Amino acid sequence: MYAIEISDLAKVFNKRTKAVNGISFVVQEGEIFGLLGPNGAGKTTAIRMITNLTTPTSGSVMVFGSNVSNSSEQVRQMIGYIPQSISVDADLTAYENLLIFAKLFYVPKNERDKRIRFALKYMGLEDRADDLVKRFSGGMMRRLEVAQALVNQPKMLILDEPSIGLDPSSKMQMWKYLRQLNEDFGTTILITTHDMSEADELCNRIAVMSSGKIAVIGSPVELKESVGKETLTIVLQSTSLSEQILPPLSAELGMVASNDGKIIKILTRNGEHAIPRILESFRNVGLNVDSISLNKITLDDVFIKYAKTKFEAENTESNRDARLVRRTYRRRAG
Repeated sequence: MYAIEISDLAKVFNKRTKAVNGISFVVQEGEIFGLLGPNGAGKTTAIRMITNLTTPTSGSVMVFGSNVSNSSEQVRQMIGYIPQSISVDADLTAYENLLIFAKLFYVPKNERDKRIRFALKYMGLEDRADDLVKRFSGGMMRRLEVAQALVNQPKMLILDEPSIGLDPSSKMQMWKYLRQLNEDFGTTILITTHDMSEADELCNRIAVMSSGKIAVIGSPVELKESVGKETLTIVLQSTSLSEQILPPLSAELGMVASNDGKIIKILTRNGEHAIPRILESFRNVGLNVDSISLNKITLDDVFIKYAKTKFEAENTESNRDARLVRRTYRRRAG
């Protein structure tokens, strides 16, 4: 059974705008899956259909074997959803925010306090349970949102831009909690993100969306390899390089891209692993290396190739949109 199985999913607005245009993919149970794409690619619309906040025009979404359209309440019990904008109420305490969601997700009354206390402790907020959220930092608010989603003990957590607006320290802390959640409980995690380092750090597999379609799917390593090889630039101490040395170097290390007598460029699949072998090979032929640098293929290169656009940070939703998301959940859960 897949955590998510999407088949020919489409969403058309105003009978002409294809926000999502017949996408199909699966998310394995227990994996961390990333959904990337430029503004308007259809990521958020796809997420809203997976969470049953928007009805598909056509196609189907299965979550742990249940059809989202036909079993919305059952699916909702298995999913924790954290929208892009802040969804906690700043005028309530941390505990009160989680209590609202405990009621919203039909957590039995005799279990609510235990689940709330556990979620707050797990996210490192146990000592702030009775503090007003308006006094929290942005990182603490994001962690509270994860705690909020954990109250119904979801099998899958869906996060729209989980670390947007966070400083580097808070971002790394958020990554730590998400990895820990995945490892401790086998929670399937689906994220949309514009942070390529976040996708590279967290995701087992990534799908890149462009113009409502899936452009490519693969692991971070597979996607980077599909763009090209890494380039090692080696500067020698000597002023010239004998042409007789190049053939054995090429056979040993891979293709020599260019050579001007002192600078050599070598293409390789994994530069970091190749560097020790390169240095040893150069020493064996009597060449001294002055410096060596590596130009790595990154997910930014993958994004630019497959999304056909330069990276832009997506605008955050307004507080009004966040309230709309909460109202939609209450209406559909009721």
